[in-house]
Amino acid sequence: MSLFSDQEQRISVLLPLPLRGAYDYICPPGMTLEKGDFVTVPLGPRERTGVVWDIAPQNPDIASDKLKAVIEKLNQPALPAESLEFVDWVARYTLQPQGSVLKMVMSVPGALKDPAPKPAYIIKSDDELETVKMTKARQRVLDFMQGMPPLSASVIAHEAGVSASVVKGLGENGVLQIVHLSDASPFQDPDWKRTGYDLADQQRTAADDLIAKTEQAGQDKGFNVTLLDGVPGSGKTEVYFEAVAKALSLNKQVLVLLPEIALSSQWLSRFKKRFGVEPAVWHSDIGQAMRKSTWRAIIRGQAKVVVGARSALFLPYKDLGLIIVDEEHDASFKQEEGVIYNGRDMAVVRAQMGKCPVVLASATPSLETAVNSWEGRYANLHMPARHADVPLPIVKTIDLRLDKPARQKWLSPTLITAIKETVERGEQVMLYLNRRGYAPLTLCRSCGHRLQCPNCTSWLVEHRKIGKLQCHHCGYFTRPLHTCPNCGSEDNFAACGPGVERLAEEVAETFPDIRYVVAASDTVTSPAQAGELVRKVEDHEVDLLIGTQMVAKGYHFPMLTLVGVVDADLGLSGGDLRAGERTYQLLYQVAGRAGRGDKPGTVMLQTFMPDHPVMKALKSGLRDRFLETEANARKAAGMPPFGRLAALIVSGEDEVLVDDAANALGRNAPHGQGLLALGPAPAPLSMIRGRHRRRLLLKTDKKLPIQKIIKDWLDRTSIANSVRIQVDIDPYSFL
Repeated sequence: MSLFSDQEQRISVLLPLPLRGAYDYICPPGMTLEKGDFVTVPLGPRERTGVVWDIAPQNPDIASDKLKAVIEKLNQPALPAESLEFVDWVARYTLQPQGSVLKMVMSVPGALKDPAPKPAYIIKSDDELETVKMTKARQRVLDFMQGMPPLSASVIAHEAGVSASVVKGLGENGVLQIVHLSDASPFQDPDWKRTGYDLADQQRTAADDLIAKTEQAGQDKGFNVTLLDGVPGSGKTEVYFEAVAKALSLNKQVLVLLPEIALSSQWLSRFKKRFGVEPAVWHSDIGQAMRKSTWRAIIRGQAKVVVGARSALFLPYKDLGLIIVDEEHDASFKQEEGVIYNGRDMAVVRAQMGKCPVVLASATPSLETAVNSWEGRYANLHMPARHADVPLPIVKTIDLRLDKPARQKWLSPTLITAIKETVERGEQVMLYLNRRGYAPLTLCRSCGHRLQCPNCTSWLVEHRKIGKLQCHHCGYFTRPLHTCPNCGSEDNFAACGPGVERLAEEVAETFPDIRYVVAASDTVTSPAQAGELVRKVEDHEVDLLIGTQMVAKGYHFPMLTLVGVVDADLGLSGGDLRAGERTYQLLYQVAGRAGRGDKPGTVMLQTFMPDHPVMKALKSGLRDRFLETEANARKAAGMPPFGRLAALIVSGEDEVLVDDAANALGRNAPHGQGLLALGPAPAPLSMIRGRHRRRLLLKTDKKLPIQKIIKDWLDRTSIANSVRIQVDIDPYSFL
C-alpha cells in the first residue's frame, strides 16, 4: 500500500546528471515546495541533490505508489526563475541534456550545505571592565571594537595590532561577548559613489548612453545589446565602469566576463581603485572554500559584482542588472567540451531573460557582432581615439623573404636594430610569438621520425626549461629521448621551429645585457604570478617581454613602445573560415600594447606574406574595410553569420565502432533545399586522449531550424553505446 494518497503533491525534480528531463517525486506531508527549491531525493540506491523543476508532474499517468518521496528540502534560497529558464534554453539550443546544463549551475555541490557557524566577538557593557586587568593590547582591542559589528578574532587582532590570544582572552573574561555568525558574505559592497577618471568627450557620451540603458534594468524594456567599440587605450573599461556604478546604485548585481580571468590582475587593480574593494572572482584557480562562499553570496544577492570566465555566466544571480563581455571577440569564450556553447552569445540570451543590458566591448569586434551592429540589432558606441589623444602605433611589415634572419635564428636584422635602439632610449619592448615551449616539433635527423603523442595525433612540444616533451592536448609528457625509437640513432634529434623559450635563448645571445622575462600560460599559472609579472614590467625591472597570446589583451604598460610579432603568418593556415579574422584580431590587440603612454609606439610584423589582406589591413589601419571584405566573402559562401553551421564529432576508443557510427550518420544525413551535409571525415586531430575522432558538418540557410534537423538526424541513426556524439552548434574549432 502506498504511503501517500493521490492528494499528495507531486512534483518534478531535475538532477545535475546527463539526463534529458526531470523525474517525478512525491512531496511528503508537512513539506511545502516551490519551483527552484533545492531538494534531496532518492535515485536508485543513492541520494541526490536536485532542483524542483515544476510543481506539476512530468508523467501524471504514473500511479503515486510508484513514486518515491522527497527526502529533504535544503535550507538555501531557491534557484531564481531566470536560471531555470536559462538552463532550459541552453539545453534546447545546444542539444544537450537539461541535467548537464544544470550541473554547470550547481557546479559547487558543497555550497548547498550550511557551513558551521563561525565564532565572532562583540563588545559588552562597561560593567565587566572593572573585573579585568587592563593592558595596552587589551585597550587597543576595546578602542577598536567600540561601535563595531560582530567580527572574527583574526580580523580584530589584525586591525588592533594584537595577537588572536588577546581577543580570545577578553572573550573568556566576559568583556567581549562570543556570538556565532551564520554564513556571512566574504565580500564588501563596492562603493558606487566613488568617482573615477575624468572622462573625455567621446568617453562621457558613451558612458551616459550606458548609464541611461542600465537605469531601465529589470523593466520590460530593460534588455538591450550595445557594442562598445573602441581602439586599444580608448578607455572602454572606465566607460563601462560608469554603467557598473549605476547598476550598483540600483542595488543590482553585475557580471563581467573576461577572457583568461586568472591572468587579469591589472583589471582587478583598476576595479579596486575605482570602487574601493575587490569584486567576487570566479575561475578555475580559486579554492573550494571560496567557491562555496562565493556561490552562496551570489544566490543571496550579497556578491554585487562578479568577474569571471565564461562559466560565471551560469551562476545563480538573484538580481542581475548588467552584463559586460570584455574582449567579446575572444575565442576563449567558446566552450569546446561537455556542453558546447559560446559565452558571448549565451550572455546575450541571459541578459534578455533578466531584462537587463549587455555590453560587448572590443577593439576588434567579431564579424557576428559587427553584422548585428550594422543591421541595427545592436547599438554601437564607437570610440576611435585613444584617451588623452595618444596616437595609435605605426604598423610596419618586415618581408622575411628579403630581410632574412640568420640561420636557425628568428629575429630579422631590422627588428634587432629596432630592439637595440628602443632599449637604449630607456623604453620597453614586447616580442610576441604564440607558441609555448622551446620548439613545436622534434624530429630525428637520420630518418625524419617525428616525436608524436601516443594518445593524440599531435606532435610533442619540447619544453627545454623543465626538461619535458609534452602534448598540449592531453597533457602526456616524457623526458627528452636520446635514442630514436624508429631507427635507433643516438643524440640525433633536431628542434624545428621556435617557441618562446627558444626565442628567449636567441634574445639572451643577441642582447646579453637586456633584462627579459617570458610570459606564457605554462610559466605564468596563477593570478599571483601574473601580478608579479605586471609589477616587474610597470616598475621597469624588465626591458623586454616575450609572450604568447596571454599578453595580447588588456595590459597597459606606458613605457612599452615597440612590439615585434615574430611570426605574423602563424594563424593564417589550416583552412579555418575565421583564420583571417582571428589573426587580424589577435595581431591588432598585440599591436595595441605599444605606445600607450606619452611616447609613440611602433609595431613590426615579420611576415612572408606582406601583401596578404590581413597584413595590409593592419598596416593601413582600415579595420572596417577588412571586416566588410570578410563579410562579403562569408555572405557569398553562405557561411556564418549569414548561414548556420553545426558540427557532429563522433568519438570512441574502438576505431571500428567510431567509423561505423560516422558512416551511419553519413548515410542518414539530411537533404533538402538550403541543406548541405559534409563528411564523415577523420578530424584533423583524429585522436585525442586515446579516443578516435570523426567529424561531420551541416551547413544550412539561416532561417532553417538547425537544432530540429539535427535531433531528427540523430533519432533515426543507431549508434553504439560506447560511441559519443558531440554536437557543436556554431563551431569555432574545426579540429
